[in-house]
Amino acid sequence: MTARPAPGGPAEQSAPRHVAIIMDGNGRWATARRLPRAAGHKAGADAVRRAVETAPRIGIEVLTLYAFSSENWKRPEEEVGYLFGLLKQYLRSEIAELDQNNVRLQLIGDWRALPADAVSLLESALERLSGNTGLTLVIALNYGARDELVRAARRLAERSRDGELDPADIDEDVLAAELFTARLPDPDLVIRTSGEERLSNFLLWQAAYSELVFTPVLWPDFGAEDLRQACAEFTARERRYGGL
Repeated sequence: MTARPAPGGPAEQSAPRHVAIIMDGNGRWATARRLPRAAGHKAGADAVRRAVETAPRIGIEVLTLYAFSSENWKRPEEEVGYLFGLLKQYLRSEIAELDQNNVRLQLIGDWRALPADAVSLLESALERLSGNTGLTLVIALNYGARDELVRAARRLAERSRDGELDPADIDEDVLAAELFTARLPDPDLVIRTSGEERLSNFLLWQAAYSELVFTPVLWPDFGAEDLRQACAEFTARERRYGGL
């Protein structure tokens, strides 16, 4: 069941439990340095490593990274192939350290539609890290929030058709239980790098009451201090959830 704020006033402020990041700016980082876009994606993978290392040190329990959207298939075939190559390289090179650091992996999105060799590595990583109890690293792969909501609505319609569910019983919790994020708390904080200020079809349901931080820092330059500053901004805000 999705975690929701308790009624009756603002929640007690603390470090965000769940931080989600839209990792944007790899291409612009490369262009500014007259490098191929692939170089920007490679530098972005280093930023992923920094974020995963920093998150548990500042009290983050869940870190969700928007790695590949369902719209990213529209990019040039060569670039898409390079992104999948980076994903496979990351899994091979980082899995032992993730395991040593007690990181648990979860995937959201239609990730089984990725190339078969990538799916195989992802399944192996999920199995190896399944017993860990530290930071939950959630990677959004082939993910789109509208697609997620359509899938949930279709599933509820099927259950109603089959007599498993009375449509009158469908509420927010019932719908949330059909989302990819069913066993995760909603993100407290959503960060987008590179200066763009939009959600780009990312966690539209789950981010209904998230605090949003937009930073001009390009993702490959995003470091530990940038993550700390974003969390400090979150902590300084008063979350009202529509109340006074």
